[in-house]
Order: sequence, then structure tokens, then C-alpha cells
Amino acid sequence: MDHIAAPPFPTGLPWINSAPLRMDQQLGRPVLIEFWDFCRANSIRTLPYLRAWHERYGADGLRIIGVHASGFGPSADPTEVAAAVARLGIAYPVVVDSKLEIWERYGNLGWPARYLFDARGMLFEQHYGEGAYDETETAIQELLGVDRPRLEPLRPEDAPGAVLKPQSEDVEGPFSGPYRAGGVWAVLAGKGWVEVNGRRLAVDHPGAYELISHPHSISAELQLELGPGVECHAVCFTPGLDVSSPHAESRRLTRRGGSPSSSTAQNPGR
Repeated sequence: MDHIAAPPFPTGLPWINSAPLRMDQQLGRPVLIEFWDFCRANSIRTLPYLRAWHERYGADGLRIIGVHASGFGPSADPTEVAAAVARLGIAYPVVVDSKLEIWERYGNLGWPARYLFDARGMLFEQHYGEGAYDETETAIQELLGVDRPRLEPLRPEDAPGAVLKPQSEDVEGPFSGPYRAGGVWAVLAGKGWVEVNGRRLAVDHPGAYELISHPHSISAELQLELGPGVECHAVCFTPGLDVSSPHAESRRLTRRGGSPSSSTAQNPGR
């Protein structure tokens, strides 16, 4: 893996939180590249770790760069990407990969995906999907030459050894019907409201909205009604804890609400 060099960024792409960066100017420091999309639940679930690593290790020399690669129409507009970056509290640089040029250079396979490069600009560690946060932070500390307590898992589903059950397949467009999952999300755009199993949820920006969260994976029924002015581009399901996992009991005791993490990346489907 350590013989793979970081591809250069194409010129002319929009950047947020920074002037345009060049990979060859990052030599001498570790760089973490994160492919994400603000309309994808899996990307949203990973963001708290990226934000925490930026805060914890930025002063030590870690550079985090988000590569926003849209998989849905609402997240293709650079203006909406900039609004999402501000709304989600992302302080590190983000480049808008509107035409998937960076995606192609990396041969990337899905969202989210992270690539950690060492000070020579060579690939040191990579991971597709959610999870493996402890492993990535360990690698960051190794490259920086620091030794500190690592982040505690933000959710029981993120803990090493947590057993997740497969979820229902994502559905394009609005969906009502049976599913098996730990959580249900929808990619929504417009302004107005949706009603989820009788509960009304406000929609005021494009993005991934959490509709339902369960303490573990269950079989259930979704009834989704769209209000005037709201579009649903997809309904997405995240895996839940297997009830036989000790982390499932931990979730019941320590947290009510929230949503589970997915250990798999979402493919672009292009």
C-alpha cells in the first residue's frame, strides 16, 4: 500500500474553507482524504469523527480534506454544498468534485471513503464505509508520533466487535412499506414537511433526514407522506445491532433515539 502516491487535485474546482490546495504542497504532513455526500446518511454518520480528528490533531500537523462527490441531484449544486458545510459545522477544507474527476483519479468505490497519506504523500491506510474509527485514529497517531487516548465510540454500533444485521435495500424515490433495519433515512429537498408514521418532520434544506431510529435491527413498517413542496429522492436504510450482540443491550441502557451506523459504503450506482 505504501507505494501508492496521492493523486493530484484537478484545477478549477470550487473549494470551501480554503484556497485551492495541491497535494504536492502537503508533503511533510499526513493528509486524510474523505469522500462524502451531504445527502447520504452514511456520510453524515461519519462526520463527527472527522470533525473531532480535525480538532484533536490539526495543531499536530494533520490535514483533513473533504471531497464532496454528489450522488443525488440536490447535492450537486456547489452553493448547496457550501451551505451544508456551514450547517454541519465542518471547519476543514472541502473541495467540490462536481464532475467526479477526483473520484475517478482515486478509483473510488463509494461513500464514505477515507484515504490516509503519510508525510511522503504515500497511501498509509484506507477504509470504505463507516466504522474502523479506532484503527484510523491509531494510524493518525502513528504518523504524527503522538500517543493519546483515542475517541470513545460515539455510538454503540461503532464499538469494536459490534455485530450488525443487514438492512433492506435502499429505494429510489418515496417509499412506504415493510423494511428491516436499525434506522430509516430519506433524501429530501424543498421546503415543507413530511409525515413519518404519523409524526410530522420539518424540511427546510436539501439533505439526508433521519426518519426512524430503532435500538437494534427490527422488522417494521414505514408510512411516509410528503407535504406540498417536498421531494423525496430516496429512502435509505441503515443496519442495526444484532440483538445477540452485547452492544445492543448497551444501547438500550445508554441511549434512546439517534440512529445506527452502517459498516458498508454506498456505491455510486453510476
